[in-house]
Amino acid sequence: MMPAPTPELYVVGAGPGDPELLTIKAYKVLQTAAVILYDNLANQELLALAPTACECIYVGKKPYGEYTPQETIHELIREKALAHGRVVRLKGGDPFIFGRGFEEVLFARSHGIAATTYRAFPVCRRWASKIFR
Repeated sequence: MMPAPTPELYVVGAGPGDPELLTIKAYKVLQTAAVILYDNLANQELLALAPTACECIYVGKKPYGEYTPQETIHELIREKALAHGRVVRLKGGDPFIFGRGFEEVLFARSHGIAATTYRAFPVCRRWASKIFR
């Protein structure tokens, strides 16, 4: 019997949209993802970097249109990480500026899921900072 995969979350910023501007770290993480939860602003060409067995799930939000509630995104992070191991939350731009990347990291950690981020504190934390608003 194979051991259960280690549940982990990587919150990855897709940058300004051009796949050639992706960081090397993001490139490597996408190549090893079991599941990718991607949003509306992430360039979908980046999904081609994922392994063929990777499950890619759209969780985007469009202004005045259909959207995936944040609570659903949180539950997908929990469900998929516990079942499959490495989950990548692929977000357009920088996921910690005007995004909910830090909230997703806190959610994952509160459920025993290792969550990797490359910031100690987000530049724009929704409930604490009004600098960028």
